Amino acid sequence: MTQEASFRPGIGFDSQKYIRLQSQFISQRRQKIGHKLYLEMGGKLFDDLHASRVLPGFTPNNKISMLHELKDELEIMMVLNAKDLEYEKVRADLGITYQDEALRLIDIFRDQGFMVEHVVITQLSADFANAFAFSDRMQRAGLKVTHHYPTAGYPTDTERIISAEGFGQNGHAKTTRSLVVVTGPGPGSGKLSTCLSQIYHDYQHGIRSGYAKFETFPIWNLPLQHPVNQAYEAATADLDDNNIIDPYHLAAYQQQAVSYNRDVEVFPLLKAMLEKLYGKSPYQSPTDMGVNMVGNCISNDSVCAEAAEQEIIRRWYKARVEERRMDTTDDSVSSRIEVIMKRIGISKDDRPVVAPATQLAERTGQPASAVQLSDGTILTGKTSDLLGCSAAMLLNALKYMAGIDEDVHLLSPQAIEPIQTLKIDHLGSINPRLHTDEVLIALSVSAADSEYARKAIAKLQHLRGCDVHTTTILGSVDESMFRQLGMLVTADPVYWRKSLYHRS
Repeated sequence: MTQEASFRPGIGFDSQKYIRLQSQFISQRRQKIGHKLYLEMGGKLFDDLHASRVLPGFTPNNKISMLHELKDELEIMMVLNAKDLEYEKVRADLGITYQDEALRLIDIFRDQGFMVEHVVITQLSADFANAFAFSDRMQRAGLKVTHHYPTAGYPTDTERIISAEGFGQNGHAKTTRSLVVVTGPGPGSGKLSTCLSQIYHDYQHGIRSGYAKFETFPIWNLPLQHPVNQAYEAATADLDDNNIIDPYHLAAYQQQAVSYNRDVEVFPLLKAMLEKLYGKSPYQSPTDMGVNMVGNCISNDSVCAEAAEQEIIRRWYKARVEERRMDTTDDSVSSRIEVIMKRIGISKDDRPVVAPATQLAERTGQPASAVQLSDGTILTGKTSDLLGCSAAMLLNALKYMAGIDEDVHLLSPQAIEPIQTLKIDHLGSINPRLHTDEVLIALSVSAADSEYARKAIAKLQHLRGCDVHTTTILGSVDESMFRQLGMLVTADPVYWRKSLYHRS
């Protein structure tokens, strides 16, 4: 089934301008500081998929491309929160744990010629066995691991924090280069406290060092209620972050700038530390300490605003599904995102793929799915005896993009039935319908003899960035496959079957 929908494709962000301006501005800040600089890089240094979704034209690896301009002068320090290690927190967009993500990033950085020697584990407690095991693993791999501990009174009790009982209890990572990029696998890693602890210990060792922050979001020179800034708040709804007007910047310069609550809360500590150690602070506000040029590189505001609105809706659906999977009455994350949606005047119905999928499910009484392709066309997939709705939708999309008539069977029933037999009779599956991965494998095998299959396979790359909605929660296999294809998936927070235990 094919539908047309209102659609506004386009690029909203100038990636090349960003790489140029951002590297220049960081170099200028280093010259102004005049000594060792710890540059906290918030968000994701590599594979920044959130930024690429809300700023069309921002490639996921823009930040690392920018740092290549400074590669020979910097080293990268990886920071992880011991709680994330202990409870095996997962990076949702990649489906891997934070510790695996840290290993992946270190390998990528080193492969690209960056120096990575130091790993810092923050918030470490004696009973965190997983965190200590990770620390041992890193040391066996030749990395230098530093342990940081909870600091009583952080971030308000400045006298205690800036003392032997505060930062003084932490280890000191002895870095060797003048620019230290401090990053982590996700939010809440403890990057800022790590930078401040390092500055404290550097001072004790006669090393003068400073701090700057590169946080992509919120964008300080966009309005507080701009959808791009609101999308950041939706993305961190589980962390209780809030975008706010920087009160220190307003008081010092009579200018409004957007910051967020954690930066504003910790700024007095940073200022007090620099004044205590060096007699003065170069910063009068959290905005001052930032080096973010992203807002200056938006080339089409309306494109970015619309992309951000769609991201907020996707975040709401994701939160609803997670709450359903956890079988909890705590809907605080989805409720918070719903407040954001009401604040900027959007609803779940503004996601174009939702209504077509819902309407098909209502007509058939079975799960259904819909995809919006890059030209705005919406295609659907229904559940049948042979295929799940996601697999059917995927085949329909490939046929459309390859110019194959919709009546053509890319896979014959005779090709599908042996796979179903294998699943049910030999592999113990309870679902005879083919998943997306099984369909693609069968299609690849068919490509040896079928020109249609070859044409369809060639179009897989064009699915990246396409929006998908399903009327039931996806199984792990389909969810993983859509992630690998780079498709942006949401689902209604309901299971197909009423069961106590759900599996693919």
